[in-house]
Formats: sequence, structure tokens, C-alpha cells
Amino acid sequence: MNIRRYLFVGLVGCIAHCSAVAQTLLPRFEKEVQTVHDDWLLGTDRAKAEVYQDADGYLVFSNGLVSRTFTVTPNVATVALDELDSNTSFVRSVRPEAQLVLDGICCNVGGLLGQPVHNYLLKEWIPQLYADSLSFRFVSYRVEAVKERFPWKKRLEWMPKDMPWPVPGKELIFTYQLDPAAVTALAALQGKAGRYDRLAGVEVEVHYELYDNMPVFCKWMTVVNRSNEEVTVNSFKSELLAAVEPESTVDQRRQWNYPNITIDTDYNFGGMSEDYIYSSSVAWLPDTLYRSQVNVELETPCLLEVAPKVGPDQRLKPGEEFISFRVWELLNDSWDRERKSLAYRRMMRSIAPWVTENPILMHVRTSDDMAVKKAIDQCAAVGFEMVIMTFGSGFDAEDESPANMGRMKRLAAYAQSRHIALGGYSLLASRHIDAENDVLLPEGRKPRFGYSPCVESRWGQEYMRKLRHLYHTTGLSVLEHDGSYPGDVCYSVAHPGHRGVDDSQWMQFQRISDFYKWCRGRGIYLNVPDLYFLNGSNKVGMGYREVNWSLPRAQQEIIERQNIFDGTWNKTPSMGWMFVPLVEYQGGGEAATIEPLKDHLPHYGQRLANLFGAGVQACYRGPQLYDSPQTKELVRRWVDFYKRHREVLDGDIIHVRRPDGRDYDAWLHVNPTGAEKGLLMVYNPLNESIRRTVKVNLYYTGLRGSAVVSEQEGAPRTLTVDRYGNAFFDVSIPPRSQTWFVIKE
Repeated sequence: MNIRRYLFVGLVGCIAHCSAVAQTLLPRFEKEVQTVHDDWLLGTDRAKAEVYQDADGYLVFSNGLVSRTFTVTPNVATVALDELDSNTSFVRSVRPEAQLVLDGICCNVGGLLGQPVHNYLLKEWIPQLYADSLSFRFVSYRVEAVKERFPWKKRLEWMPKDMPWPVPGKELIFTYQLDPAAVTALAALQGKAGRYDRLAGVEVEVHYELYDNMPVFCKWMTVVNRSNEEVTVNSFKSELLAAVEPESTVDQRRQWNYPNITIDTDYNFGGMSEDYIYSSSVAWLPDTLYRSQVNVELETPCLLEVAPKVGPDQRLKPGEEFISFRVWELLNDSWDRERKSLAYRRMMRSIAPWVTENPILMHVRTSDDMAVKKAIDQCAAVGFEMVIMTFGSGFDAEDESPANMGRMKRLAAYAQSRHIALGGYSLLASRHIDAENDVLLPEGRKPRFGYSPCVESRWGQEYMRKLRHLYHTTGLSVLEHDGSYPGDVCYSVAHPGHRGVDDSQWMQFQRISDFYKWCRGRGIYLNVPDLYFLNGSNKVGMGYREVNWSLPRAQQEIIERQNIFDGTWNKTPSMGWMFVPLVEYQGGGEAATIEPLKDHLPHYGQRLANLFGAGVQACYRGPQLYDSPQTKELVRRWVDFYKRHREVLDGDIIHVRRPDGRDYDAWLHVNPTGAEKGLLMVYNPLNESIRRTVKVNLYYTGLRGSAVVSEQEGAPRTLTVDRYGNAFFDVSIPPRSQTWFVIKE
């Protein structure tokens, strides 16, 4: 068939079909009526996700906070993405809803062509846009409730309150297919020899989730092979978003500002920072279609592409399906650092609610029975909740001998009888196995951590099997998994779990993330120093540098609070761990060491006040938590403080003054939906008493006009809250000490 004639015939057929679908009865979207003006960060129950139809016949997926608007005629395309309260538009140009390379042929999914300029998109232009008939064409859509991504066995005793799972909201699913004639045309245009009729049997679903009471969308795609032959998904892009640029710069810049959308995916690896998302699955790129932008070199990074950097190169047999990773898009309503970071933290608590589990934990440095039982007994005596047989302890997760399995089962049962969770440390990456099982890279290239086994080598597959067997058999309920898969590709063609380099990253990641999801469904707590939150891990490092714990004790106190202050911009307190070396660690000698604990009670007490006052749990590494009645009482007192105020201390931190050792430092915990709306911690690092009037903004406590405060459980008094949310606290703090204020309505 002539390609030009095919374009016209396909377009007419698609218009007729899509027009019929668009007549589906849906509630009418009226922006002025549906917009929810509540501040979602203070809590709202009015922002319910729903699919609407507006006056022009477009589908509008909205919860009153944000909306994503689609035309389905003559193909599906996003024609608006808006934050409603401020009436802010995030989309300036129409793009495909996704893109696939199948058997070497690149195919767009949805989308429209013909926009005259790409700076902005007018509604009157949309009817004039036309579908690329060589793309996957819209067939149907459906709306469902959000479903859980994987099971979660909750540990309610470690959480401030029960969290809903799955996240309440709606899922909108568009289904697409290729016309057989389009397959022939695509193969001809891309110079591909042979027959590709099987691609006409491929069905693509693009999924969108929108959650209640949050300005957050989620998106992913499913590819189903309904043909009678094998099809390969070589690569994909699950999101292409031509976003409004936040700045117009004529010349080149060393560092650009990206559009005001916070992006996260569950295809992350290689570090503790969310910046690694952009190396593994997300990129803001120049938009080659945007010829009328201000930048002379057309380099403004305003085109969002969500895609794996390698592969996935997955072969689908007839009847099989491929599911991409997911991307979450948080539409920010402000450029304010605190508000943006607070929004991200709230999003993470909702889409990965297991991060609110915040057990008080000890690292016991020796794994023999006597040492472990002593640690369990001491933890139970002072209110700790978890013991981890730490690195260097002798715990061996790969030892499947009957003696070791039996011993671990007995220790786990003993810990459970004392209401203590027990587990251990295991290292995956940054270790050398042998030439046969290590990651294979071209000469001159090294794995991220210097050495690493391939997770899909025979050794890697056996290692993962051993971990499952250990935790399934013994009843251990904590895994500290160090050097988790960091994203290394592997060029081996001999490993059983991947064919070559193109599928190596995808297959290794699936192996590790499936294991973490398995753990999450069984209530196994996961300390993982990599960004696997969205695949089930509970906690990552707060941002410390281990060698800092060889510094003199007084310096450690300030640095610890700095690490917490800085680390909680993008983490809730429960999402990050700190470290307390009860015995010498990384050197430093007596000046850096807390043992004997009873001889350093002021310092030990300050460390406890720092950590429990932040709601941040540390790895207390040593043989014991206390060595005298006085030490035991000190630990117990701070544990009791934390548990008494757990709900608010596990809430978000508002940053008041960063620690610098020259004056007071402070942070404010907020929980606007709780009985305790806030808790202000103020520290005095000086060797003299201080009296200060500290201005604190209480906006995110939800309090207006006044607040009732109690200092250190003392008598309540009322403070005025001005129209900007500020209140003034008079504080008097002894040398090298702290105070706190509980804030209620």
C-alpha cells in the first residue's frame, strides 16, 4: 500500500473509532469546581482521583490538585499537565505517550504531529493535529482502582501509625495496537529486511496512576505478545514529556535548572542519593523539535525521557508480557526548598510506606551465641527493638551447613521470645569471586565498586538462593545487605541468567529487586545502602562518612547533627541510619571511643539526645549498650523519650538552624494530623549557658493563631502564632545540652 495513502486511510479510521470511545459517559470536569484549594501537605481528604471529560471532549485525569488531560482523537496524546491551585501548566508540546524498539523497529505509542511551534500549546491547535499512522494506535481505555505493587507485611510496632497500602487512587489504562499495514511501512522506512507481521500481534498498555490527596502521577507500560512468534523488546521509553522550561538562557550553562517536577523511578541503583536516578533511568535532554527556544545552541534541557540506559533486550514468547519499571512525577507548587523537599518526603512515605518502619537497633560485633544473647537481653531491657550481627561479626548468610542453620534458628527464636528482631549482614558487590562469575567488562573498565560478581552468574544465582533459604528456614527477620547491585553491566555470554550485555543490567536488577519484594512480603527488615526504597528496602545511610567516627568525641557530636540536618532534606528521619561506635572504629584511639561507657556518660547521653531527638536510629556498634546501672538508666531514659513522642519524632523535619558549633542549632518535627502537632529540639554546643529567642515557623504543624507548648514535659503555655506562621520561643539551655518543646493545638 502507498504509505501516503495509508496515512490518510488510517487517520480516518482512527478518528471514527476514537470519537465513539470519547462518548463514554464520564463526570464533567469543570476546573473551577474540581480544584481543591487545601494545602495537601497539611492533610486533605477532598482530593480524590477520578477520570472526567471536559467540555471539549478531552479525558481529564484529576484529583483537584493536579490534572493530566488527554485527547483520544485521532490518537491518544497528553495535551495538558497542570498544577491546579496555582493554575500552572507543565506541558508545552505534544509527544508520543511512549516509544518501543521491537525486533529492531522503532515504534511510537500514541502521540500527535503538526504542532506549529513548541513553546506552548493552544487548545484551538489540537483539532488540527494529526496522528502518525505508523505508531501504535488507540484501541480502548479502562479505569481501575490502584493495586499494590507487591505484598507488604507491616510491622506496626515500629511505625507512627498504620499506612494505607496500596495507595488510594485510580489507574487509567490505554490500550494500543499496530495496524498490519503500519508494520510493513515501518519496516520499509527503517530499512529492515524480512517480514515483521508478528508485530501486528503486539498489544501495548500504557498505565497512569493518580493518588488521592497528593499531586503525584505514576506511569508505566506493558507489552503483550499476542502473536504466534517470539518478539524482542530491545528498548523502550515509558515517558516523553516536553515540559515548560524554568529559565530562558541564550548562552550555554554549566548547570541548568530543570522543570519543577520531582521525578523518581523504581529502577534505581548505585548509590544513596536520588541523583543516581538520573544515571539509571531518567534524563532531561535538549528538545530537537524546539527550534524557537531562546538558547542559541538549542540545548535547553526540557524534554523528559524515562528509559533504561541499557536494554532491556527481553524476548517475549507468544502469550508472554513485558512490564516496564515505573516513574513517579510530583508536580511542585513552589520552588521553596523546604516545601519541595517536604513534598518529596510525603510522596515517599505514601508510595513506599514501609519506610515509616523505624526500629531502634543495635549492631552486635560478634555473632557467637553468648554475645548475641547478651545483646538481645540488653536491647529488651532498655527498649531497643532489633539486633543486627554486623559486618566482621562472623555471621555468614551463605553458610548452609546444618549446624549454622540450626544455630540461627535457635537464636532467632530466642530473640522473638524477647520481642527483638534478629538478623545479620551480607555483602554482595565490591567483592571478588573469580573470573568465571565476576562482572565481565572490556579492558580498562571496572565495576562501580572496583570488583563485583554478576548477579546472574552461577555464583550470583546461588547466592540469592542461599539468602532466601536462610531467611525462609530460620525465622531471621533483618537483613543488612551491603553493596547491593550497583548497576554494572556484564559482557559475558556464558552466565546462565543473561545472554549478553544488552539484557545484563535488566536481568540483574530484576533478580535483586524481586528478592527485596519477597522480603517485604514476609516482614523482613532491609537495611540497604542503595536506593531500593521503591522495591521494598526500609532504610539507607543518612549521609555520614564512616571515617568521621574516628574523630574526637566532641567533634563527632556536631558532625552527627550536621549529617542529620543535611540528610533530612530528602529523607524522613525513619529513612536513614546513623552510626555510634561504642568501641573503636576506623581508628582514633581512646579520644574517639565511648567504651568504657560509664566513663563517658555526658558524651553518650549527647549522642542519644542527638539521635532520639531527631527520630533517627543509629547502628550502635559494640558488645553492649550499657555497662553500669547509670548507663542503663541513661539509655532507657532516651528510649522512653523517643517512644513517648514517636509519632511526631518520626514525622518530617523542618530545618531551623544548621549546626556549626558557634551557636544553638535546631530542628522542628511536624505532624499536622497528630495529637502532638510538633516537637522543637534546640541544642547548645557551647561550653556556656545560652538564652535565646528563637523564631520558628509553625506553618506545617497546621496551627494558626496560637499554639500550646510544653518544655520538657513541663506545664503548658500558649504562644502566639503570627499570620506568617511564626512563633517565638524563649530558650535557656545549660552548656553542652539541649531542650525540647512539645507543641499541641
